[in-house]
Amino acid sequence: MRIKNGVHAIKKRNAILKKAKGYFGAKSKQFKAAKEQVMHSGNYSYKGRKLLKRDMRTLWIARINGACRQNNISYSVFMHGLKLANINLNRKVLAEIAVSDATAFSNLVETAKKAIA
Repeated sequence: MRIKNGVHAIKKRNAILKKAKGYFGAKSKQFKAAKEQVMHSGNYSYKGRKLLKRDMRTLWIARINGACRQNNISYSVFMHGLKLANINLNRKVLAEIAVSDATAFSNLVETAKKAIA
């Protein structure tokens, strides 16, 4: 007696078509096109998760730099001053402070300036 794989093959195909739901045209209807697009989509999302970290860091640095320039100090000098003052805040937190609380950020700038001088 032989064992057939029909049920499992259909399940696998339906799982891929379910992942391809919402894609344009044949990519959401035909199994072969859907399978290829799902594989590519997985690669894009993997790559995107890596790129997101890079993009967010760039955004945080841009925000901190803008706030630093308003307080007449460059980004690199500010970060060096914070390191000398033993203030260990990451760029994400510094960017949030720069956007939401300008007075607290200007206090940090003064602390950094004192540490350098």
